[in-house]
Amino acid sequence: MAVDGVGLTRPWAGVGVYTTQILRAMAVERPDCRFTIYVPGLPATRGGRLRPGTGRSREGRLELPISEGVEGSRSISYRQIPNIPFIGRHVQWPARLRRLKPDVFFGAAGALPLMDVGSPSVITVHDLAIYRHAGWFPPRQPLSTRWVVPSSLSRADRVIAVSSNTARDTEELFGVPRSRIAVVPHGVSPGLRPMSGEELAAVRERFQLPERFVLFVGTIEPRKNLLTLLEAWAMMRERPDLVIVGGWGWNYEPIRERIGRLGDKVHHLDAVEPTDLPAIYNLARVLAHPAWYEGFGLPPLEAMACGTPVVVSDSSSLPEVVGDAGLVVAAGDADAWRQALEKVLGDQDLAADLRRRGILRAAEFSWARSAAMTWGVIDEAVHEGAGG
Repeated sequence: MAVDGVGLTRPWAGVGVYTTQILRAMAVERPDCRFTIYVPGLPATRGGRLRPGTGRSREGRLELPISEGVEGSRSISYRQIPNIPFIGRHVQWPARLRRLKPDVFFGAAGALPLMDVGSPSVITVHDLAIYRHAGWFPPRQPLSTRWVVPSSLSRADRVIAVSSNTARDTEELFGVPRSRIAVVPHGVSPGLRPMSGEELAAVRERFQLPERFVLFVGTIEPRKNLLTLLEAWAMMRERPDLVIVGGWGWNYEPIRERIGRLGDKVHHLDAVEPTDLPAIYNLARVLAHPAWYEGFGLPPLEAMACGTPVVVSDSSSLPEVVGDAGLVVAAGDADAWRQALEKVLGDQDLAADLRRRGILRAAEFSWARSAAMTWGVIDEAVHEGAGG
């Protein structure tokens, strides 16, 4: 199987987390399968193959952790996508794929090269928010939005959507027949779990986290709707601190200015390694996720797995992911957010019930289950491609 591993160059971001976890779980599910993972812009060893165990971390370290702990990991190899702009990805790379003749091409980042890859193809669609509201994103993405994504969706033999909401968007926006779309939700990594006070003490000290805080996790950009949360937090009575975990995204300046006016009870953590997130989730009294749109919405699921109550917006996939295990609030209603957060913080019985419900809900999601479902979709594509 040939795999687009572009997400692995940013392993802490959503597509990077997905690519790492789904490929690792797929390799465990079928250790006899040979994976050829293509990654852009990483140093190659002799023979043009990339060193396993490398990839780009938040600090610039190179690490591709797919084969860690995977029996039969020698069947996983890495190659480089040609780095010539446009031609490398859309002309030279597909020519190499046609020579390789894999059984299937897996577009884990949601796209196909514009030229034919010469095999059945399956792509995973994570997020079509830009087609719902272009103003949430930087301008000048015409190649991707006008050509690559529409072309990929029309040509892929099967499309995996990470939520039912994303499946509806795929069908409504691009006319992809529902028969070609399969919903395969994300999983929860094993490290996301309730932790003891002893385990948490070192992380609290290292990041200087307050005793009581509301947590937000996500890139700081308009579609995450952080301004509504900041307004709600400013109105809270006896409010705890607010901890924001995430890098600065596009058009963040108004949000940064607002944060700067709210005083020293608002804390921003930028460079947080994924291994530290479980403890931060555990330490929070509640996770607030007010996004206008999410293709899936991993932070609420991760927080629930850690036993942290969650409050999410009523938009896109978030109610679908949380189910009845969290509070759902109108995305743009700051006063409703204030009330919901105060309710969770002030009602110990409610908080305990949400913790219990959240842990049970998160247990329904696993990367092993996602991998088995993904293999089922791939098998269908390969079977049909062979004339079955």
